Amino acid sequence: MRHAFDNEKYVELQSARIMERVEQFQDKLYLEFGGKLFDDYHASRVLPGFEPDSKVKMLENLADEAEIVIVINANDIEKNKKRDDYGITYDADVLRLIDAFHSRGLYVGSVVISRFANQPSAVAFQKKLEKLGIRVFHHYTIEGYPSNVFSIVSDEGFGRNDYIETSRKLVVVTAPGPGSGKMATCLSQLYQDSKLGLKSGYAKFETFPIWNLPLKHAVNLAYEAATADLEDVNMIDPFHLEAYGETTVNYNRDVEIFPVLRETFIHILGYCPYKSPTDMGVNMAGFCIVDNDAAVAASRCEIIRRYFNAMCKVRKGEGDPKEVSKLELIMHQAGILLTERPIVDAARKKEEETDGPSAAIELPDGRIVTGKTTPLLGAASAALINALKVSAGIPDRIKLISKYMIEPIQELKTKYYGSNNPLLHIDEILLALSVCAIQDSNAAAALEQLPNLQGSDMHSSVILSSVDMNSLKRLGLTVTCEPKYETNRFFYN
Repeated sequence: MRHAFDNEKYVELQSARIMERVEQFQDKLYLEFGGKLFDDYHASRVLPGFEPDSKVKMLENLADEAEIVIVINANDIEKNKKRDDYGITYDADVLRLIDAFHSRGLYVGSVVISRFANQPSAVAFQKKLEKLGIRVFHHYTIEGYPSNVFSIVSDEGFGRNDYIETSRKLVVVTAPGPGSGKMATCLSQLYQDSKLGLKSGYAKFETFPIWNLPLKHAVNLAYEAATADLEDVNMIDPFHLEAYGETTVNYNRDVEIFPVLRETFIHILGYCPYKSPTDMGVNMAGFCIVDNDAAVAASRCEIIRRYFNAMCKVRKGEGDPKEVSKLELIMHQAGILLTERPIVDAARKKEEETDGPSAAIELPDGRIVTGKTTPLLGAASAALINALKVSAGIPDRIKLISKYMIEPIQELKTKYYGSNNPLLHIDEILLALSVCAIQDSNAAAALEQLPNLQGSDMHSSVILSSVDMNSLKRLGLTVTCEPKYETNRFFYN
């Protein structure tokens, strides 16, 4: 896998850029942090070499200067809204984020519950946080937000919100997901700081779209694909073009809201420190791409992944066909073919040869391994075992797990657990492999290869169970499936 990104340079440049912006304002900078601070696997997939925790490492460089405020929408708490990647609710993710920040030596100052209206679940969550020693503040729904500037920038607007007491010069405002109220929180603080005589500022950190790459660059198209469900589109920043004569890329929501933001800044600060949405940003990722061709190839593959994932969501009755249509349009505009991901063809051909569900794995070194469904193993489990054998240099003829080990597990599943599926899931096959590794050197050698599968790409000819998908994610594989089930049943788990 060719590296497209210099991660060390990025951490250094990004830290310095943020501190430059901090120094631009006299008292405090509120930095709205978009995207994922932890586990940014989208960035690591489209920019090979980008480490998923790069942004946290950058913040570690600023640990003495920074404190973190986490914002969560009360309505998201009430609706038990979940993160797709972790499968946990937003309120649970707030606790995960706090633990993760603390483990890195970063200071979490408080949690803001936005759109607060005494929702029972939000009140219960506040009590839980306060018992854990976390300060909680309330921000309220403001009538006319974000367009009615006169109403918003007033004592009846931002003035109604709790004032978040912060102790450091850089305040990083983040959230478990979009729509949490990060920008409104920053602007509310600016308003209240100004009433206290403090000269504070605001900036925004979004990794994508990358402002100094072309509008239709594959990396930026991959961002559009990732946000297809939100109906975001990349566009040339017209304000930046008018002010500086330079073409830069932003996305529609920031461009649309900028005139309102500009008026808001004028009402709060007496002037607007920025001439364009691009000016507000501090992202340096575009300066750290070292292999454009590798970034383009990786991004095109990511768009294909997004397409398969959207198709599967529709097949499950969970997605919107409009998302699929948008992804098809992106692929058509960029001339992307599904076969650009070699494992798609490999899995499909294996299915044709075996007349049954199959899977293919592309290892980090580019080798492709396939697996088929057998009386003992599902296709995903078989492909994983074959990938471990190839990585360890174990001949294909050698059996790592005896059928006498597998059959009792199958009996347990069907006879005692009442399962209709006797085939072993990935977690079950790895437990069996671990037991075999006690006495079998080949099994032990294969097991030791598990960390080396991290970053591998996988495609299945049928939709995998949630059990297998979760196991593969934990192993660090990126997985897609054809939008079809192995059978025509209505219930799958």
